[in-house]
Formats: sequence, structure tokens, C-alpha cells
Amino acid sequence: MSETPFLDTRDKLHFSFHTTPFRRIVVFVVGTFFKLIMKLDVQGTDNLPSDGAVVLAANHVTNFDVIPMQLSIPRPIFFMGKASLFKIPIFEAAIRDLGAFPVYRGEKDEWALRHAARILEHGQTLGMFPEGTRSKGKGLSVAKTGSARLALNANCPIVPMAIIGTDGFLKRFPQRTHVIVKLLPPILPKPGETPLALMDRVMFALAKELPQDKRGVYADIPKGFE
Repeated sequence: MSETPFLDTRDKLHFSFHTTPFRRIVVFVVGTFFKLIMKLDVQGTDNLPSDGAVVLAANHVTNFDVIPMQLSIPRPIFFMGKASLFKIPIFEAAIRDLGAFPVYRGEKDEWALRHAARILEHGQTLGMFPEGTRSKGKGLSVAKTGSARLALNANCPIVPMAIIGTDGFLKRFPQRTHVIVKLLPPILPKPGETPLALMDRVMFALAKELPQDKRGVYADIPKGFE
């Protein structure tokens, strides 16, 4: 009997679903370095479940966001990364070992969604930027519903994470950049809730913790919204 062909070339790659020694070393080294340039203020760590599947949904301002996100919590975060980052062999092997996996933006990437679901099946933390791309300081844009769909399918909570200050990195060097990370209470899917309704609850909760000029399209909560 012939072997079943791979449906996607990414199926041939190895992805870790747990913390690796390499990851521990990198997080330690990066954390040590960033203490020199960043004053990190973490709030609400008790809102993150200590184990089990959880979607961590954060606003996205700069490429630096993933660093304070991971340094803020003890659990490893597994991230989607744009596919172009995985074209350099040595680099892509390294970021795979760090928990990243590729996604093709601008299209519905079924493989990336399946891999994200597997991360949750392994009881891990899936880091998501619901907006899909950086806001670059312009405020929150309309969120995609992928994070909500994954949480609904896995029946797991979404923990909104507000990140404030990463757009100021190195602007006042050698003064350290003050970055605030707020973990908000978990939002659980309701029976029969649609992905859009769940995503709206997450984004409005997230917007309330951001400065007014960073709330974007979620600045005004509709009357009667719960």
C-alpha cells in the first residue's frame, strides 16, 4: 500500500507542543537583555489559568509585542508567524523550536487553523493577535473571528491581554521604556454563541484597558451590549 501523501509541506516539519530546553535558554537570555531597555509592569497574572488550553488575545502595535507577552507569564506561548519568516532554514528551525508556526496571511489558512487547534488540544497557551496585523499606533481595527472560533471549538477561555508602551521602544534610550501588560479576566464561550459575538466581547473588554486613543473601532460600546 502506498503512503498517504502530505496534504501540506508544513506537515513534514517538526513542531513542539511543550517547552524545549532551547526555548528556556532563549527566554532567559532575551529577558535578561530586555531588562536593560524595558521596565515591565505586569498586572492581573492571576487571571491566566495555570494549566489547560487557553487563547491569549492581545492588541498588536509593534513586532516587539511578543517579547513582553512571553516575559509576562510563566507559561510558554505558541504563536502564529507570517510564512515569510520561515524561509530561512536555520532561523525557521529556531523559531519552530520556540513555538512559532507559519500562517499565510490574506487567505484562510486551514493548515494554520488545524495546528492552532492542536496546540489547544495539548492544553497549551495559544497567543493570538485578533486584528491580524499591527495597528502601528492607530488604535484597534476590526478583529477577525479566528481566535473565537478556536476557543469555541476547544471550549476553552480567552484571556484578553492589553499591551501598552511597546511603540516607545528605544525612543528615549538609554532611559528604559515603560511597558504595561494587563491580563484581564478569562472570557468563556456561552452556549450557542457565535464567533463574532464572542470576539466582540473580547475586543470591547480589551479596549477598555487601553488608552482612549488606542481603542480604535472599539472605543464606543454599543447600547445594550453585554
